[in-house]
Amino acid sequence: MERLHRKSTDRLADRSMLLTILALAWPTMLEQLMQTAVQYIDTAMVGSLGTQATAAVGSTGTVNWLIGSTISAVGVGFLSYIAKAYGANEQTAAKRAVAQAVLLTCILGVFFTALTVALSGMIPVWMQVEPGIREMASTYFMILYLPMLPRTASIIFGTVLRAAKDTKSPMKIGLLVNLINVALNFLLIYPARDMAVFSWRFTMWGAGLGVIGAAVASAIAFTIGGICITVVLWRHKTISPRGQKFVPDMQILKPCLRVAFPNMLQRFGTSLGYVAFAAMINSLGEVSTAAHTIANTVESAFYIPGYGMQTAAATLAGNAYGAKDGKRMKQLASIFIPLELLLMTGSGACLFLVSQALMRLFSVHDAVISLGAAVLRMVAVSEPFYGFSIIIEGFMMGVGKTKEPFVYNIIGMWVVRIIGTFICTQVLGLGLISAWACMITHNLLLFVLFLICYVRGVWNPLAGAGS
Repeated sequence: MERLHRKSTDRLADRSMLLTILALAWPTMLEQLMQTAVQYIDTAMVGSLGTQATAAVGSTGTVNWLIGSTISAVGVGFLSYIAKAYGANEQTAAKRAVAQAVLLTCILGVFFTALTVALSGMIPVWMQVEPGIREMASTYFMILYLPMLPRTASIIFGTVLRAAKDTKSPMKIGLLVNLINVALNFLLIYPARDMAVFSWRFTMWGAGLGVIGAAVASAIAFTIGGICITVVLWRHKTISPRGQKFVPDMQILKPCLRVAFPNMLQRFGTSLGYVAFAAMINSLGEVSTAAHTIANTVESAFYIPGYGMQTAAATLAGNAYGAKDGKRMKQLASIFIPLELLLMTGSGACLFLVSQALMRLFSVHDAVISLGAAVLRMVAVSEPFYGFSIIIEGFMMGVGKTKEPFVYNIIGMWVVRIIGTFICTQVLGLGLISAWACMITHNLLLFVLFLICYVRGVWNPLAGAGS
């Protein structure tokens, strides 16, 4: 009877944990889905202007990853600290950490604004963008990064709110930002044109700014989003930084930066790898650049289940670690991993089946569609393996173990993807398919390394604690 009672209790605990996971994960997934939907719309709108416009916008996209991921790494440090503080019921420490997050947001926002504006003319050259579209790419990039301070606030403050189990506020603000972006794209990209809604015909105003209009729309939307999330954080019931000191507090900053620094190096190193990867692809010509840009946009939607679950995994693992609850940590792994594999297997199957149809949404050029669909079908097969890596990395971020993921990702990116792509495209003269094959090999290597990490228990600092 006692054994049956224990099994029943464990089932109820698992069900409760599953509901908690889904409650945390679904707003993040919806937020990412909306961001991806806007990426789709942006790509389709710019794609209607021609292959050159698509290439100009996409050619500097990996620099966006480089900057955004570096800032996100700072957020990871605060996520780990705040999640552990919540698990240990240390509310004052959590608020002090939020005040330090505000301070770093101001510093990083100003720094990256100055850096990106100063380098906007050189980045298309470094990225090997074709001379005919460099000026367009440079102007697009500069406008996009003028509001770097509110963009930094959106990234770091969103992570801080999620660490406190508030995933709905970032979702709502993300939805607002996306709606503003789409509406302004519609008005700023296209010239004035005649339109009809049922029997009502009218002339729709349009600025006709093309690629520049897309940049202005995004910049305005980012600015509004940064302001909104700052207001939400300031008014938040449990983690508002009001009343805290906004001066460096090394008692808080040291543990946050200890976690953030390896993650920052990882993201910087892998994002720099993305830049080198994209530069080699840009050298293959407009068709390869356009196919790569569109395929990346399409693929991003199918990673949503993985990264939505990663945020929940990091937050709950941090809570369990703060509470020193080894049993809960093991329970999290037993639920997260099968759920993630199921979601990513379904996601990969869908991507495989609809890859060509999705490519047709963004381009009318048969060569671009065919090439993009081919690489998407290739990467679809690796989705479940990558999903496993995402979850284990999420656990490790939540408990502050960021050194191992740093090593794994740097080896995968530079030893496998970059060197492999260089040999394939620059030495052997192969095309985009060979580059994506190197990318998939990188993802499979990460799966093997994180699987070894999981089996050995490296991911769990409470291994052996609890029953």
